[in-house]
Amino acid sequence: MQRVFSGIQPTGVPQLGNYLGAIRNWVALQKDHECIFCLVDMHALTVWRTPETLRQDTFTQTACLIASGINPKSQILYNQSAVSAHARLGWIFNCVVRLGWLNRMTQFKEKAGKDREAHSAGLYIYPSLMAADIHAFHATRVPVGDDQRQHLEIANDIAEKFNHDYEVDFFPTIEALIPPEAARVMSLRDGTKKMSKSDPSAQSRIELTDTADEIALKIRRAKTDAEPLPSEEEGLESRPEARNLVTIYAALSGESMAQVLARFGGSGFGPFKTALADLLVTHIGPVGDETRRLLQAPDHLQAVLRDGAERANVIAEPIVREAERLVGFLR
Repeated sequence: MQRVFSGIQPTGVPQLGNYLGAIRNWVALQKDHECIFCLVDMHALTVWRTPETLRQDTFTQTACLIASGINPKSQILYNQSAVSAHARLGWIFNCVVRLGWLNRMTQFKEKAGKDREAHSAGLYIYPSLMAADIHAFHATRVPVGDDQRQHLEIANDIAEKFNHDYEVDFFPTIEALIPPEAARVMSLRDGTKKMSKSDPSAQSRIELTDTADEIALKIRRAKTDAEPLPSEEEGLESRPEARNLVTIYAALSGESMAQVLARFGGSGFGPFKTALADLLVTHIGPVGDETRRLLQAPDHLQAVLRDGAERANVIAEPIVREAERLVGFLR
């Protein structure tokens, strides 16, 4: 059984795009993998947030993952900062990675924009810590989307250089675990923009903590156009909002876009939005109900994370101690 490492930042409330693109795939991985699920709160510090916000977001993310089907008893669920192996191996990898590699990272360029000098060094060396997150467990598989492929490549480059420099075969190669084609979920207010938990408008997204009434209201208010739904997928071209709603329906129902349009094509958005809201309430409603219940018991969530950190430490500590020995640290 291969070991999978998955990390997610505890920033804001997880939304529908996070669920369809990552979380539900993580749930499926539990069936035939040894899974380590990490709330990467150290990565979250690369963008300023208040201590209270980070603590609450960590609890909310934990509750959402459990409510979605992550089993913290059979798998490991913990917060990154509770396991010192991440930071210790991260520093070693900072000394292995080359500046030229980091300068090529497109995600830093996109996030920093033109004002690079004003951003934290943590955002710049993010890839080193991400590599340490994975290699601290000798994980061999990591589920990634398109935006993380380059980070996985540099994680393998760092491991290869470490092995070469210290003449060992210590860190294994990581394999990208490509999930089934994930629906690209866009904003309910602008079909040309990706749905995001950082969007200033909560009306732009379905959050995993939304109630049934909130879900239905957001779908009713979702931006559309004046034309009826087409009967074929080609008719969605140049209609981003219509395509987005059909995409969401297809992803949740398990149907193809063609099947959805064959059923709803030719009708206005009113009946379709009602059907979509009902589908969302069926799939996401129970997650929200369980998340809100779990958030009423923060002591339980803290206990889950502590237990996960203890079990994660059992795996990571001997690996990182050996890496420290290999580089010459005295113990």
